[in-house]
Amino acid sequence: MAMLEITLRVSDGNRAAAAVVYAKYRQPFLDQAAGAKSKQLLVRDEDVQVLHVFTSTADAQAYLSSDLFTADVVRELAPLLDADPEVRVYDEA
Repeated sequence: MAMLEITLRVSDGNRAAAAVVYAKYRQPFLDQAAGAKSKQLLVRDEDVQVLHVFTSTADAQAYLSSDLFTADVVRELAPLLDADPEVRVYDEA
């Protein structure tokens, strides 16, 4: 198993719109991304995190270059972000 963690800096005024983007692409992610197991949205005062679980790190890396991620999710989220996202991939030990 592998986890993809994307941390987003989103101002309070844009959080509702960012949540709409998350909801819009949650099911397509689960249906289309190779090895996708789950996707969760975590909201904290300082940021928003999206946690994706995959069967392997290769699947997580492939998703980052997929059209679903680059052409859809990133395109819609980019105007809502206060800074570049932090992206981390973890491999289950």
